[in-house]
Amino acid sequence: MSSKLIAPSVLAADFANLQRDVEMVNASDADWFHIDIMDGVFVPNISFGMPVLQAISKHAKKTIDVHLMIVDPDRYIKTFAELGSDILTVHYEACTHLHRTLQAIKAEGMKAGVALNPHTNVSLLEDTINDIDLVCIMSVNPGFGGQSFIENTYNKVKQLKELITRKGASTQIEIDGGVTNKNAKQLVDAGADVLVAGSYVFKSKTQEETIKDLKAIANS
Repeated sequence: MSSKLIAPSVLAADFANLQRDVEMVNASDADWFHIDIMDGVFVPNISFGMPVLQAISKHAKKTIDVHLMIVDPDRYIKTFAELGSDILTVHYEACTHLHRTLQAIKAEGMKAGVALNPHTNVSLLEDTINDIDLVCIMSVNPGFGGQSFIENTYNKVKQLKELITRKGASTQIEIDGGVTNKNAKQLVDAGADVLVAGSYVFKSKTQEETIKDLKAIANS
């Protein structure tokens, strides 16, 4: 069984000390950097854009997992590849031609991810699951960090795992929002492969320890 991954969400980092926080993630047991790009249109918040991502990728020594919470993501696929993204995740709800978007991401040499909002049913990925490297299940409503976890997520992960298995796909399942040591094991047991943790990691007094513990729970 492959090891379960931890992806600290940089949205929760201290922006005045971004390099310090990036170095902390580099030195920790974390596997990926999870970076949320928001446009204030698709979600009711604006996060960082290209220059910050460029600064992060200059220092990051791990996989860069970029989550686009923006309308019309196709316009920027090439740019995000050039900025060093390894995985580019677009929202199902923002893509009129999802299959074409996935192909465009892969054509730029990145892995292609699809994120689902809490109200979006996993069955909608039935026809594209074999083209998707990663499905990011939003376990909070996207837009703001620090929200509490939506309990229906466990069922959703199980349904998605069943779809992936039935279709013989190799898609990874990522959970984004409200992940802590209290629900990590249950999420992995339901079928999750990657846990995104934001506030839980960055608001901790002992960030590296928190990541280490979370990884140990996920792989126990």
